[in-house]
Amino acid sequence: MTKKIGRRDFIKKSAKISLSTALGSSVFYQLIGHSGCAPGEKVDMAVVAGSDYTKSTIKAVEILGGIEKFVPKNSKVAILPNTQSRHPGSYTKPEIVRTVIRMCKEAGAAEVNCLSWLTRKHWESTGLAQAVEEEGANLKLIDNSDESLFKTIPIPNGKELKEAQIMKELYTNDVFINMPITKDHAGNKFTGTMKNLMGLNYRMNNRSFHKEDWATNQNSIEFLDQCIADLNTVVEPTLCIVDATEFITTNGPFGPGKLIKPQKIVAGVDRVAADAYCTTLWGLEAKDIVMINRGYEHKLGEIDLAKVKIKEIKA
Repeated sequence: MTKKIGRRDFIKKSAKISLSTALGSSVFYQLIGHSGCAPGEKVDMAVVAGSDYTKSTIKAVEILGGIEKFVPKNSKVAILPNTQSRHPGSYTKPEIVRTVIRMCKEAGAAEVNCLSWLTRKHWESTGLAQAVEEEGANLKLIDNSDESLFKTIPIPNGKELKEAQIMKELYTNDVFINMPITKDHAGNKFTGTMKNLMGLNYRMNNRSFHKEDWATNQNSIEFLDQCIADLNTVVEPTLCIVDATEFITTNGPFGPGKLIKPQKIVAGVDRVAADAYCTTLWGLEAKDIVMINRGYEHKLGEIDLAKVKIKEIKA
């Protein structure tokens, strides 16, 4: 049974606890070096710590086998950062997104497209619009008032959510890189890889996840978490790169809130494992987050980190 954690207990637990645009791509890679990962070593998750987030991002992906493992030449790549709020620790850092765009282009991607149904103002206020456009990627803002721009997807294994409405633009791409920030959330207490996929889903459909008392009633919180897990059964990222450099542990998901700065980049394919790891960065446990348990029950990934091969280094 999933342990229920109250807001007050959650806050107590939480309390315990540059990239130059002038660089050319060849120089960009020469400065990074190699991760030191042994040839043939199988790694499920890479965690790289350090204050140089560009270097950390590249090393994390190198540990997993390199960007070429995920991005074939001439492929179209969709990227989903979190641009929900402009407050520190509530959005994916522009330098991390900038780095991933550059890596995709180095791998020979034909297009890199950042997708969102949020407004351009959200992207500009976080500095993400500038990073995307300077790197030659496309910022594709989907009109969230036009339901015809979203594709209805049945969810055969959904326990609460029976269909999703995913932006059609996603399906014009060959590769999907999920780029959330881990942080606090007013209802389910935790945002990470699984919850970030709501950024692809039609807003009116997302609203059905939220019962009137979704932030206070445990049954409503569990309903929200189950809907998120159900959504994840029909959308599968090629790769997840999580911004765990600094994030809010209170007043999420918008902030402002209490900031902690683990200065880590977390990369992997397994969403459940990535979210389970990120809970440990701020004194939580995966078993206390209903969404992560529901994702595990859907066989989306491994919740027991003892069974996950994690390579953690300092950049």
